[in-house]
Amino acid sequence: MAALVQVVAVALALWCCGAAVVASAAASSPPLVSPKAKPGVRPKLPPKTKLTTITFSPHHKRDYQVTCTNTGRRPCVVSCPSNCPNKCLVACAYCLTFCMCDLFPGTSCGDPRFTGADGNTFYFHGKKEQDFCIVTDADLHINAHFIGNHNPAMKRDFTWIQSLGISFGDHRLYIGARRAAEWDDDEDHVQITFDGEPVNVDAAKGAHWVSAALPSLSVSRTDTANAVAVELDGVFAITANAVPITDDDSRIHHYGKTAKDTLVHLDLGYKFHALSGDVDGVLGQTYRPTYANRLNITAKMPIMGGADKYRSSGLFSPDCAVSRFHRRRTAGDHVALGFAS
Repeated sequence: MAALVQVVAVALALWCCGAAVVASAAASSPPLVSPKAKPGVRPKLPPKTKLTTITFSPHHKRDYQVTCTNTGRRPCVVSCPSNCPNKCLVACAYCLTFCMCDLFPGTSCGDPRFTGADGNTFYFHGKKEQDFCIVTDADLHINAHFIGNHNPAMKRDFTWIQSLGISFGDHRLYIGARRAAEWDDDEDHVQITFDGEPVNVDAAKGAHWVSAALPSLSVSRTDTANAVAVELDGVFAITANAVPITDDDSRIHHYGKTAKDTLVHLDLGYKFHALSGDVDGVLGQTYRPTYANRLNITAKMPIMGGADKYRSSGLFSPDCAVSRFHRRRTAGDHVALGFAS
């Protein structure tokens, strides 16, 4: 029988800083064997490793922990990494925790930090209040709208992804983060529309919505608020988490957050099922079989330039210089039907 992994939240105050703390155990218990990785490279978990999301309130001053107990193995106590102290993923089988944006390829988070299909992380800053194509293929085009603040001491804007405009077939799907002067964890800041109509999903974890017009399109809540998973069968699965810039974030990084705007943005995860070998875009190009990474991946902040060739004239405009999108069909067309599997 497979080992049962149980995650029990315990409110323990830590008076010291550091990584996860491992609890003592009987000498007869077999040790946990963590995946090996080179220094500076995050470890890769074996396929089908069970992952659990843990969340702690950011309003508490304490550092909280969770206890993992594996049948026949040592229990251990873990806490979220310092750069995502309030929400992370835990792999109890290996006593490891990961930030949402640091575990899987195909992500865009924060001051846009992308992790490509090749597993390498890079920054693409774009420009505030402009749109850029992040994935463009024959049947799928995804633009991202960037918001931000200008720091006079720097040559660029601080930027974040506020929304996605996704075009496929003759459809338009919008996933966005609603602006807020004050952040409330219990208030939902994620907005979704499909072909101009609002998508309303019950405010309960696990709540599910399926499009009547296109049954292959669904939206699920992965938390009671501010976290959803959007899936188009056989084409893509996108997770979106609405997050604010906190006072501490702004103070440490000089983001320039004001009392009028918490700079709510989206942390995103992508999984694609049917991209062609000609796919392009800031993130999309990394999915090409022939893609060769020319960035300095050993740099502290590898930066992808070339903003001009990825710039689009609008959120749903597939007109960036590297655009591959050209199949705009009607809902009854065989290509549109091909998205449902």
